[in-house]
Amino acid sequence: MSEPLLKVRGLKIGATVYPPGEKPHDIDIVHGVDFDLQPGKVLGLIGESGAGKSTIGLASMAYGRGGVKITGGEVWVNGRDIMKSDHGDIRKLRGGEVTYVSQSAAASFNPAKKIIDQVVEAAVEQKKFSRKDAEDRARVLFEKLGLPDPQNIGDRYPHQVSGGQLQRCMTALALCPEPDLVVFDEPTTALDVTTQIDVLMAIKEAIRDTGVAALYITHDLAVVAQVSDDIMVLRMGNTVEYGTVDQIINNPQEEYTQALVSVRSIEHEEKEPKGDPVLSVRNITARYKGTQFDVLHNVNVDLYPGQTLAVVGESGSGKSTLARVITGLLPPREGEIEFAGRILSPDLAGRSREDLRELQMIYQMADVAMNPRQTVGTIIGRPLEFYFGMKGAEKRQRIIELLDEIELGEDFIDRYPAELSGGQKQRVCIARSLAAKPKMIICDEVTSALDPLVADGILKLLLELQKIEDVAFLFITHDLATVKAISDNIAVMYQGKVQRYGGKTKVLSPPFDDYTDLLLSSVPEMRLGWLEDVIANRKMESAGN
Repeated sequence: MSEPLLKVRGLKIGATVYPPGEKPHDIDIVHGVDFDLQPGKVLGLIGESGAGKSTIGLASMAYGRGGVKITGGEVWVNGRDIMKSDHGDIRKLRGGEVTYVSQSAAASFNPAKKIIDQVVEAAVEQKKFSRKDAEDRARVLFEKLGLPDPQNIGDRYPHQVSGGQLQRCMTALALCPEPDLVVFDEPTTALDVTTQIDVLMAIKEAIRDTGVAALYITHDLAVVAQVSDDIMVLRMGNTVEYGTVDQIINNPQEEYTQALVSVRSIEHEEKEPKGDPVLSVRNITARYKGTQFDVLHNVNVDLYPGQTLAVVGESGSGKSTLARVITGLLPPREGEIEFAGRILSPDLAGRSREDLRELQMIYQMADVAMNPRQTVGTIIGRPLEFYFGMKGAEKRQRIIELLDEIELGEDFIDRYPAELSGGQKQRVCIARSLAAKPKMIICDEVTSALDPLVADGILKLLLELQKIEDVAFLFITHDLATVKAISDNIAVMYQGKVQRYGGKTKVLSPPFDDYTDLLLSSVPEMRLGWLEDVIANRKMESAGN
């Protein structure tokens, strides 16, 4: 076997934390990690949020972000320990030998510069190519990555392409300087499944065609299994298990790895509707103020007490816009919303306090949905005081009951959001919604920002709370695994229209319309060769057409 391109030995990474009211102190984030990466191979780094995946990936560029420091060990790239390199050598390393693809291309590109200027910048600065040759190489990569109009797409600005296209442009940016190693940091996590499959195909084929080595960082084991040769499972800065993709997927040895492989094992039987709908969306057509085009077209759905309606579709299909109409944030142009037997005012300002109490919402990003200066008790207690006038001991007792319901307990009542994990923050948001005793809760992508094991726990909690409280959920998501796990009814949305609607069994059973078929076939499966099968099937379908 040849000398590893990347050799990591005893890697330790730490940071200084500044807790309120305490002295600053150092903590360890990564605890002595070892691995090798051969030229042309792909190593998947997988684990829950906070496992150290991105921190290790960035260490391969001798970089620690946000005050993170490499405190021990060795990182060898192309036969030299880069931790002993001087500043000039590190500048040549980054953007030359090692490049990086971040999770959010939209946040990484400069909106004021054309795409082509940003894609070729590192290659030209590193003197790998002349400007003309770099642009020629960029266009070849655009074509290889399946971008439309590869000769001219670089002349657009970042906002003039879709999210999936911009992520592929960022992959072209990383490959343009002909690096030896690319660090892919959650490159498809923020994408819907149909876009994700296109980007995943493009990345896999680009790695194969260019022969570049890669670290592929993700919390989705089904995704990493499609592009990696080996997988390292991480947890709390330690290596849990390290082996080939086949061994990790089909014969995991450690309990934590086994839990990752078996995640989303929720069995939820579809329930029959009972009584009248708690929500009826009737002939809703809507557009945003100041625009000429409708974004929702004659939408009709019903949600029954104690049931879950999953609204599913790709980005831009109208899922969150429908939620805005239901909550009164976007008055519809046509149609009406009936809730709990009464017609709701189309505008939020016209709704009663009872309307507001009975229809609650849980947001995707728990981080920005809570006031960081308020304790958990204050956050959960606000609806108790606002809707029911609770104060003092009565309010505190109800807060404790809600904390018990979400499986946190009284110990969390005086904590601040910064002292909670991502999953704990989302549980607090759930408790805040339940505090109002609602008839219905809109859950807007509430698990998409969480790693699989934490998301699994949140879904199980929601189903358990539904049994206790008899609350109805409108669950907005692009994750088909979530839909299968929790829904009773499904509405598939595409370009502002309900494409397919009905009970879970009916909607997920053939024959399918073309879009639903595409959506279902794009959900990554936990098996080797799945991506190759999808690529082959699509090529056959294209040839047949």
